[in-house]
Amino acid sequence: MTSRLPFKCILAASLVLASAGLAFAAPDFIVTGANIHTMNAQAPRAAAIAVEGGRITYVGDDAGALALAAQSTVRHDLDGKLLLPGFIDTHIHPISGGAYARMLSLDTAGTIEDWQAAIARYAADNPGNGLIFGYGFLATTFGPEGPHRAMLDAILPKRPVLIMDEGFHGAWANTAALRALGIDRDTPDPAPGFSYYKRDSDGEATGYLLEDAAGLAMDAFDVINPQVLLEGSAEVIDVLNSYGVTALFDAHEMDIEKHLPAVLRQLESDGDMTLRIVGSYKPAGPSQAAGAVATSRQWAEMLKGENYHYRVLKIMLDGTVEGRTAAMFEDYQGEPGNRGDLVFSDEQVRQMVAGATRDGIDVHMHAIGDRAVRQGLDAVEAARRATPDSPSRYTICHIEVIADSDLQRFADLGVIAQSTPFWASYDYAGEPFVSEDQFQRYWRYRSLRDRGVKLTWGSDYPASGAGLAGMSPLLQMEVGITRQDAGDPNAPVQPRASERLALDDMLRGYTIDAAYQLHMEDEIGSIEVGKLADFVVLDRDLFTVPVYELHEVEVVSTWLGGRKVYDSGLSR
Repeated sequence: MTSRLPFKCILAASLVLASAGLAFAAPDFIVTGANIHTMNAQAPRAAAIAVEGGRITYVGDDAGALALAAQSTVRHDLDGKLLLPGFIDTHIHPISGGAYARMLSLDTAGTIEDWQAAIARYAADNPGNGLIFGYGFLATTFGPEGPHRAMLDAILPKRPVLIMDEGFHGAWANTAALRALGIDRDTPDPAPGFSYYKRDSDGEATGYLLEDAAGLAMDAFDVINPQVLLEGSAEVIDVLNSYGVTALFDAHEMDIEKHLPAVLRQLESDGDMTLRIVGSYKPAGPSQAAGAVATSRQWAEMLKGENYHYRVLKIMLDGTVEGRTAAMFEDYQGEPGNRGDLVFSDEQVRQMVAGATRDGIDVHMHAIGDRAVRQGLDAVEAARRATPDSPSRYTICHIEVIADSDLQRFADLGVIAQSTPFWASYDYAGEPFVSEDQFQRYWRYRSLRDRGVKLTWGSDYPASGAGLAGMSPLLQMEVGITRQDAGDPNAPVQPRASERLALDDMLRGYTIDAAYQLHMEDEIGSIEVGKLADFVVLDRDLFTVPVYELHEVEVVSTWLGGRKVYDSGLSR
């Protein structure tokens, strides 16, 4: 990731030379006839750009671009098509997610019977005695007790089955899998109350594994290896490019740390890293809290290449609503005394955030419950007070439930609010587990925006619950605007309807504000002279297409540093 060059000066000199009929460095290519929304507030619209050496050297009208062109300059006329800055996914797991690109993916909106049938079909298509592994079930569909091994035993009594949930915070195992893992009534929980094996009234494991218990099961079965990661992550990157994504934030790589450096190097060596990655280190639990900042510094020094740099500290503050492990201020419905749990103590979080702030390291915190959001904000407030001049930036991600008193604190502390809009369609399954008041405080996007908070968007693939399709920014944008199922104007609206956003809010969160989160707003996120030529061309104008058709708009081409990394063929 190179530093920004003074192209405005170069452009000014070039225009003077052109007007005098003298030679100058011509653009490699120009784009004309475009409908450009630059996401630059100072010059929001344009029709043409010029690109040289991977950077934008001109933004303006067709005549200005044509005046810069030489005989060697390639010319692209878009015939009125929409051109936007390349989309930026601000929370995704692209490398570990690659392991799931070709594995069994359940329809999160399906029924238990649907999932049983899908698992049985997958087993029939993949015969043998080995593990059946997949992901995608929604835990709340099973009710308070979660999934049970008997449901899998009914279809596959002898072959081990392990299925991760849509958020990768829980797993569903059959009896054969539990037996292979050595899990029985005497097996200790990794972290009682947070990472544990769900048990019945007799103390027997039901087959529902929560948090680290699920991760340990995956490790024991060795379902992920370097070759699977390499091939799958290359496929994930191709899909992201096809959706117009040119940069992303890697929100930690879910227990594949030992493979990560080699996979990143190979992706870049093979020419498959056709997007920009800012990545993170995540301490696994309280035992790693004391060394988290030092390890994050080490990653920043060692894990960097031409298009990737792992330089952010990711802190997991709580679990999920569906696992009833998200930290809340109220008991979960039907579970007196259970308000979820915090992964780290308040003091540990404060020390990690304070240490990162002293070192100028950006911080990204997972917080789903309102109590976890409060813990994150408190830590940022203390860190800002102690080191007010730090360049560190802070993001709290997911933000499913927020207390009224904490909304303004996001703005006052300059904390970025990151989320996955797709989740903000009506949560039928999760509604019974929270109070009415909490359900009315879900996904408070508009309340945050109205207070001046920067909102950024990401897919959280593979934990989005939508498979590969969930990586589409256009799908995510539509749901963020409607708070309904994509394409269905008659679907129920996730409360509150007043939290709906406008298209411009969604675009900012996928472009210029997303670039700010990545600490790259001087390089990407808008169509401006001097910035990298990362952009996407769409076949329809998002500003005129009916909102319930946004997810159907197609990407014509995607460009990274002036190089076309995806072409749908629609331009021909």
